[in-house]
Amino acid sequence: MGDPHCDGRFPAELPVIRQMSRTASGRAWLDRLPGIVREAEERWELRLGAPFRGGSCSWVAPAELPHGGPAVLKVAWPHREADGEAPALRAWDGNGAVRLHRWDRERGALLIERCTPGTPLADTAALPATERLTLASRLLRDLWAAPAPLDGHLERVDAVCAEWADLVEERMLRLRPAYDPGLVALGAVLLRELPATATREAVVHGDFNPGNVLAGDRRPWLAIDPKPMVGDPAYDPSPLLLQIDDPFGHPDPRPVLRERYALVAGELGEDPARLLAWSVARGVESALWSADHDDVAGGAEQLTQAQILAELAGL
Repeated sequence: MGDPHCDGRFPAELPVIRQMSRTASGRAWLDRLPGIVREAEERWELRLGAPFRGGSCSWVAPAELPHGGPAVLKVAWPHREADGEAPALRAWDGNGAVRLHRWDRERGALLIERCTPGTPLADTAALPATERLTLASRLLRDLWAAPAPLDGHLERVDAVCAEWADLVEERMLRLRPAYDPGLVALGAVLLRELPATATREAVVHGDFNPGNVLAGDRRPWLAIDPKPMVGDPAYDPSPLLLQIDDPFGHPDPRPVLRERYALVAGELGEDPARLLAWSVARGVESALWSADHDDVAGGAEQLTQAQILAELAGL
């Protein structure tokens, strides 16, 4: 198919091209990408615009449908976290997330609803943090209301987190970073035990950060780019709580964190202590992932935050 970098749709400076060019599997996918895009364009009778510049694992571009309506074509690099996106969007059926129009499972191509104007919640600093948290929490409530699909296409929170707990322990032993071993051990325990303490299950978004909540026209806000699973809904709010108006950027983050976790827990019908515990578990997992990817200092910063969250949770 030739060099995809020579095609104006696949410029070398596009983040997904840069990222995928670093590995053999990524380069193999890039070789196939122009053909996949061309096939989707022809089969679904699309008119494609220049690709969006965000994202590092998917090629994404605005599309016009045959009748002239707006959409988005997304072609994902084949990986585990991408497998559940279409089944989850189908389960949500537009209630809180973008709608799925078409799906080519074999090629990893999705045709989805386009959000207009598409402003991320992360870029709405004019709104108070508490208002943004409230808006996003209500969106989560809608996502959690969907029945879980029974076809087995979505992984389970408990199984995935048990794998992560094993990885946390393995990385700690292998890398021996100067991390608090007690806090790391606590994170591993929480990853294994929290899912079993849930009183309900939902289709969780999996990456509910404020960059994945966009302003729309069909509804004021819609979620995109899930990494979905089925299980404890309290798994979901952590990125939202920690990435809107960074609470750790305040002189004393503790009162800010208490207020925000209480607010979101109230909106979602969850226990603030469980939301905090999930943030500890996910923070420890992320810290050891960072250490395993040559960012020991970044992992240490994540653990410092996890320690504060653990104290607030009474752990």
